[in-house]
Amino acid sequence: MTYSSGSLIQSTDYNGFVSTNSPNVNATWNTTWGQTALTTVSPGGTVSAQQWSSLNSTISTMASQTGTTLSTPARTSPTAGSTITILNNLNTDITNCYNNRYNAVASGSQFIGWTGTASQTAVTGHAATSWTITFTSTVTFANSTAATSFFGAGGLVKIQFNKSGGSFPADASWNTLASTLCGTIYLSSTGASKTINSGTYTGTTKVGGSGTPTTLTTATGYAQLTSSPTTIYQQFGNASPYTGEYIAVAASTTSTVLTLTTTWFSPARAVIGTSNEISGGTGTSAGSITFNGAPTTLVTYIPPRDTGGGGYLTNTWGTPTIVSSVSAPTY
Repeated sequence: MTYSSGSLIQSTDYNGFVSTNSPNVNATWNTTWGQTALTTVSPGGTVSAQQWSSLNSTISTMASQTGTTLSTPARTSPTAGSTITILNNLNTDITNCYNNRYNAVASGSQFIGWTGTASQTAVTGHAATSWTITFTSTVTFANSTAATSFFGAGGLVKIQFNKSGGSFPADASWNTLASTLCGTIYLSSTGASKTINSGTYTGTTKVGGSGTPTTLTTATGYAQLTSSPTTIYQQFGNASPYTGEYIAVAASTTSTVLTLTTTWFSPARAVIGTSNEISGGTGTSAGSITFNGAPTTLVTYIPPRDTGGGGYLTNTWGTPTIVSSVSAPTY
């Protein structure tokens, strides 16, 4: 590296900061967030004041997006016609922004435009026989880059469970499991710890809920998923004799579709007179986040905040769609 005070600024210096050093600006700006990559200079070419200014302002935007404190907060960008002086601590600032690249100081507004069915409205169960309800939600992105950018820039997929009411003996236990023990599950970009809109998230994060899950894959985020379903969360009930019941979420992905399959399971009962039946009720309407009592698994998402909402990044992730469905209970 020739970049130092008093030396000539060469194309290799600039290109290193932009794309060839490890890390570099484009590794965060373009690869993680999908923003338009900064261009490099031809070998031996002249580095213009405009290019240096663009590099400097991009680093400042990266710092604002991630909440990173720059080593030289008031660094002045070069202007055409002036002597270009060294921009101090560029490597340090690029590295710090890269290390914080999954952080986001703010989030967009929760997307509730999901379609389909998220609730089991009919009665489920026959006497003491085991049963399973399967909820499936697909989050579809325009392309693989849009999916990567959504999560990389601070997007979160939100999974909520709810059930209330009912007069069957098993209703109270399931009401507690779904609405009290489970809490809310969030899927983020990667397994690394990150701060998004002042909240701390790992790969899969549980927020609220008084229960202790048997499975919570904190090291598994969107980046760790494959086409084979992975159980990212499982919570058992705690009310005797209705133990052994659980809610579990499995996640898988292709290049454009995230699939979340949630299983509500009740085992067969050996206790004489015990019934596994649970009530249905009024479901959550498509495009709403209001719970009305029926067994429900609701998948929505919180997108990154973009420039249209007062954020720092151009929306390169589009508006992902969500379609939910519930299969008939199996016995």
